[in-house]
Amino acid sequence: MPRHGKPSFASALRLARRAHGLPQESFDQVSSRTYISALERGIKQPTLGKVDQLAEVLEVHPLTLLALTYCPASADARRLLARVADELEFVFKNG
Repeated sequence: MPRHGKPSFASALRLARRAHGLPQESFDQVSSRTYISALERGIKQPTLGKVDQLAEVLEVHPLTLLALTYCPASADARRLLARVADELEFVFKNG
């Protein structure tokens, strides 16, 4: 599946946060507003642990944030998730 542009966690986080109607301050239990702002501007990149914490605040699965990072358009989401499911099945079967 071809990617359109560079993956952007910054855009994914901003999109998910706005879709849930949350201000940056909603993440104050897991990060400072300054850090969230830096993430949304692409200045910083989160660890997997931080992705998990951010997803918890958003009440979404961490993979949702990662899927948004690699698939910003909903038209490609089903194909991306089907590919991931196939790849997981292959690894579990052959690993």
